[in-house]
Amino acid sequence: MEYAWSRNVDVCHWESFGKGWFGDAISHLKLRDIVEVNELTADYGELPDLSKTNPKNDICFTFNGTTSGVRVPEGCEFIADDREGITLCDATSACFAMSMPWEKLDVTTYSWQKVLGGEGAHGMLILSPRAVERLETYTPENRPLPKIFRLTKKGKVDGGIFKGATINTPSMLAVEDYIDALEWSKSVGGVEGLIGISMNNLMVIENFVAKNSDWIQFLAKDPATRSSTSVCLTLDLTPEQIKELVSLLDKEGVALDIGGYRDAPPSIRIWCGSTVETADVQALMPWIKWAYEEVKK
Repeated sequence: MEYAWSRNVDVCHWESFGKGWFGDAISHLKLRDIVEVNELTADYGELPDLSKTNPKNDICFTFNGTTSGVRVPEGCEFIADDREGITLCDATSACFAMSMPWEKLDVTTYSWQKVLGGEGAHGMLILSPRAVERLETYTPENRPLPKIFRLTKKGKVDGGIFKGATINTPSMLAVEDYIDALEWSKSVGGVEGLIGISMNNLMVIENFVAKNSDWIQFLAKDPATRSSTSVCLTLDLTPEQIKELVSLLDKEGVALDIGGYRDAPPSIRIWCGSTVETADVQALMPWIKWAYEEVKK
């Protein structure tokens, strides 16, 4: 059988949310009934060999692994400029805190709740001209889409969706909150200023780890793929002791929900997004050392 769309798909994942995308492709969209789906995966703390992606294929990946603290390398050089397929990127914990190579990204999603601290229910979709072309030239067979996910109308991309037209009306309070966040972003230097805040936060933790490397390490093995937002750290403690450390910091009102993600190796996770003040990260570091020494006794 000939399909109107016969691109194979490379799905890259190295932590729980990327793995969820792979599950969606296989179990829900059942893409393997139509095309070849290649899984490129790695353990927590590492990236798969992204050079194995095929420029003839569509490529699906998360820009930043929120639960592992591992991001794709700067510039996404593994994506070919002359690629034939499109790229689909979950950039939820990367947009506004990392430099995004937009020329490499065709379908990009992110949600308000992460770097700018908005409402979690709202997601954004950014399409490149290549993605628009795909929408206008391919209609999946026997795959009904709920109204809210339909992006085309009479064979063309519905431009109204990207100009403020709404299918389901979002909370106007949430919209105003996000507008406030964007206005604040301008006051700190726009995107470059936001990236600078996040990188400064990471630098504080890097300096701390360098001085205390005998008991605390980054989960990310390669500094070049170290996240500046979801900073994940392993400690010279048992899983039970890490839980005790997390509880101590919570009781002291120092850090909330600092434990690593449930699917990740035993660890702690520090949010260092652009709304986090660097002075607060600096203040946190001695507390982590204190809590470590308390539970290590």
